Amino acid sequence: TPELVGATVELLERPWALGEALRDEGYEITLLDVPPSLSALTVGALAAAHGVVVPVQAEYYALEGVAGLLSTLDEVRTRLNPRLRLLGILITMYDGRTLLSQQVEAQLRAHFGEKVFWTVVPRNVRLAEAPSFGRTIAQHAPTSPGAHAYRRLAEEVIARVQEG
Repeated sequence: TPELVGATVELLERPWALGEALRDEGYEITLLDVPPSLSALTVGALAAAHGVVVPVQAEYYALEGVAGLLSTLDEVRTRLNPRLRLLGILITMYDGRTLLSQQVEAQLRAHFGEKVFWTVVPRNVRLAEAPSFGRTIAQHAPTSPGAHAYRRLAEEVIARVQEG
C-alpha cells in the first residue's frame, strides 16, 4: 500500500522510527514478522527488536543463510541496537522421515546448542493452506501438528523473553 511505501522511506532515513512508534503504543510484547531480505523494513524491525527468532528450513541451503543472518544481527547490534539478542533458532518444514531433515537438525543443535528451540515445526499441509484462507493456523486447523508446534514455540519464546 502507499502507506507501506512511506514507512519504508522513513525507515531508510530513520531506522529507529519503528521502535519509537511501538514504544509510544505502550505494548508489553510486539511480534514483528518481516521478510528475510535485508530491506529497510527488516532493518527497522531489527533496530526496534529486543529479541529475534530465526526460522531455518530443514534444508542445507538454509544452513548457509544462518551464518549470514547472524552476521547481520551483529552489525545491527553494533550500529543500531545494542540490546538486540538472538532468542533462538527455529527449525521449520521438518520431515522426520528424511535423513536430510535429521542431519540439518543435528548440525544446528551441534553448532548452536541451547539457542535452537526444542520445538520443531513439521512440514504440514494445513500450515501451507492457512494463509491462502487468510487465517492463522490456530484458526484454520487448531488441532493440526503445525498448530501444536506453534503453541509449544510460543511457550518457549515466552520463557526465553522472561529469562531476559
